[in-house]
Amino acid sequence: MKAMIFCAGLGTRLKPLTDTMPKALVPLAGKPLLQWQVEKLRDAGITDIIVNVHHFPDQIIETVRANDGWGCNITISDERDQLLDTGGGLKKALTPYTLHPTPILACNVDILSNIDISTLIAEYERTGISQLVVSERKTQRYLCFDERDCLCGWTNIATGEVRPANLQSSISNFQKLAFSGMQILSPEALALLAKMPQEKFSLIDFYLSLCEHTPFTIYHLPILKAFVPKDYRMMDVGKIDRIAEAEAFAERLSCKK
Repeated sequence: MKAMIFCAGLGTRLKPLTDTMPKALVPLAGKPLLQWQVEKLRDAGITDIIVNVHHFPDQIIETVRANDGWGCNITISDERDQLLDTGGGLKKALTPYTLHPTPILACNVDILSNIDISTLIAEYERTGISQLVVSERKTQRYLCFDERDCLCGWTNIATGEVRPANLQSSISNFQKLAFSGMQILSPEALALLAKMPQEKFSLIDFYLSLCEHTPFTIYHLPILKAFVPKDYRMMDVGKIDRIAEAEAFAERLSCKK
């Protein structure tokens, strides 16, 4: 299994730190955010990792080289010409692997969590179905799942928006869970991703396009399933006013290793 860490974002919410460095290299408890993610993947047995770059790309490339990829084989997907969002970024990064499809674990560089990645991998290997890591965390935007934990749509409870629109009348029947920014996508899902006509799009938009154009299943199997980790704790490090809190969270993660 390969992994992709999304590192191309501008990190505007982390200014002024990101005025001189990419978000992926913002230090947290003595390590850059990228190192936290690489080591977590490495500890779960994933050592073939793709990192996309856009903002201060050379800093990321040099840091990876200087640290020998922290024991992993790290490939750079260069987006310095155009920022492609998560879906477009993954589509571009997968181009060299389309002849030999393999599942991909994709995650955001700025989200720390206590997830045991090996349990996520085990569930994917048991089912062969793409897994979206979700939780009951309170937020405004939720993914919606049916009684089989199959993804069926999305809603913003603050605005009342529902996608696909035909779920509006039945939205109360679905389980609403918050997305964590981590997922494992099967070769079948990646083949559908590669067919997306846009260059720039989010993974959420891709997932919802599947909900809009298919009956949520292929050969009676769910396309995308919910994976809810036990005792899950996560933290989005994307805001400058949360750095101190994130430092404490990262230190607690280190103590539990």
